[in-house]
Amino acid sequence: MRARNSFLWVTAKRSTLAAALFLALAGSRAPAQEPAPAPPASTAAPSAAEQNALLDRVVANLQQNDAALDLYERLERLEIRRHPADAQPAEVRVSRIVPSGTGNYRIALGPDATPADPAAYRASLANLLKVLEWAAQSGRPQRDAFEKFARRKKDRNVIIEATRSAFLFTFVAREPRAGRLLAKFRLEPNPAYKPVSRATAIFAKVRGTIWIDEASAQLVRVEGEVISDISIGLFLAKVYKGSHFSQERSEIAPGVWLASSTEYDFDGRKFFSTVAIHERTFATRYRRIGPPSEALPLFRAELAIPAPAPPAAPAPKPTP
Repeated sequence: MRARNSFLWVTAKRSTLAAALFLALAGSRAPAQEPAPAPPASTAAPSAAEQNALLDRVVANLQQNDAALDLYERLERLEIRRHPADAQPAEVRVSRIVPSGTGNYRIALGPDATPADPAAYRASLANLLKVLEWAAQSGRPQRDAFEKFARRKKDRNVIIEATRSAFLFTFVAREPRAGRLLAKFRLEPNPAYKPVSRATAIFAKVRGTIWIDEASAQLVRVEGEVISDISIGLFLAKVYKGSHFSQERSEIAPGVWLASSTEYDFDGRKFFSTVAIHERTFATRYRRIGPPSEALPLFRAELAIPAPAPPAAPAPKPTP
């Protein structure tokens, strides 16, 4: 487990990287709005000024989407495979993810996305209600927790902004995808970039391809590849060259684009143990619940709905 935890640190950073321009940082398709008409097909590359303006808008939108994620609950289906080519996952975990003001509250569901144990599910809802009630208060503990959460979000924004100078963007082509014409760019590490943190230092060891909806300046897809081993924790662990990640994004509300699927295929080691992460996460059923003060009435009402009665026990058979 300790080996996997070190890998999960990189997975978390990858989510931020993918959200930044390549993330995974992980689903089925999120409910999408009716796609806007595709702009006229063009093969001409955008000018340098047009490209810079587009990428600046994309980064700004990524930051807005990252903030919006804290207001939407969602359903996540995590598929874990032993090998990337496995047709069927070795394990499936389905969860309801609810923003709680300073993080996410996870409620486990069955593989069919319904409560496997209704009593345990209601107990989780009751506990979530307590978490939201605490977060909606204005005491010193709450202020400290929100300040800590705000610092983490600020760090993510720094990483997103760093992508503009950490990579060299090369226009490849415009490609049709799901009724839209997307601009495809190749990303290569910028040799002149000076990392500002351990997280941004990873950029030098990753390259990728992104697809952008030019009309909305939204990131639609990102694919990334590790091009040099990434050392973690004073070289105690590594993510190996050749590891891959990708993410798809969909418009789940007007102007709000969030991850619909994220995929990681990471191989590496911790100490002398081989570690592999081959995961696909599908995010669906996005619903805006707002901050804790707005979410509270929604979950109070849900918890007030009586639980379904258990099936009646069969009548005992008469004794002959």
